[in-house]
Amino acid sequence: MVIKIAHLGPAGTNAEAAAFTYQEWLQREQPQDVILAPCQNIAQSLYSLAQDDVDLAVVPIENSIQGSVAISLDLVWELHPLSICHQIILPIYHSLISFAPDFEHIKTVHSHPQALAQCQRWLETHIPHAPLIEENSTTKILQHLEGQPDIAAIASPRAAQLYKLPMLAETINDSPENCTRFWVLGKTSQSEGEVISLAFTLPAKIPGVLVDALEVFARRKINLSRIESRPTKKSLGEYLFFVDLDGCLSDQTVKDALQELQAHTEILKIFGNYRTIPQAIPA
Repeated sequence: MVIKIAHLGPAGTNAEAAAFTYQEWLQREQPQDVILAPCQNIAQSLYSLAQDDVDLAVVPIENSIQGSVAISLDLVWELHPLSICHQIILPIYHSLISFAPDFEHIKTVHSHPQALAQCQRWLETHIPHAPLIEENSTTKILQHLEGQPDIAAIASPRAAQLYKLPMLAETINDSPENCTRFWVLGKTSQSEGEVISLAFTLPAKIPGVLVDALEVFARRKINLSRIESRPTKKSLGEYLFFVDLDGCLSDQTVKDALQELQAHTEILKIFGNYRTIPQAIPA
């Protein structure tokens, strides 16, 4: 059996590095053929999984600087019952890649919106004159750099090496601790792990309803490591809430909490109970 893993392409993206990490781990755990399937954007990665064109999808879900990746959260909710199998936390290193002789010759800087935002202060300091051009991925523009010394791209050092391109500056991300959390999603539910991710909507315009939902965990001393709201896209002021909590679905305390939570919510979706895969591929 060949396992296909969708991820944001083309070659050299951080999503590909995360997918490589999972590919190597999977082959060590259960030797079998695993191939990567690059996609044009994050949405295509998840739709490919939902349509059974691939077996797994690796998508960015949260960055330590820019926060959550909205398109990933929205589609995981929309395409449920996609299930989280594991997570990968990948250190992120950005480089300025260009044939320009110096910063003054650069007229435009291209990259994925997340990468541009993660290097915002550096860009304002060193290349304030250059407009920032958003691309679908950090590596889309790389194949067009040669012969255009007035264009620069932000991508990983690994991408520069892969495409044999010069780095004008290295480690330009604003935070040295920059990292991105990726979810590995599939169709098989997981019930054993260290993190549980879920999301819910609440009955509209009932005072205190969110507090009631969260107290389900507080009373049982269950730690919530993340909570975030996203618009339902139905009506202004209506939200759904994404929550990560520490625990295992087989634990009776967690079972009791989720059962009580069901009574406070309008829609409750549990995306999975999973653990972190060690990162072993250089960014």
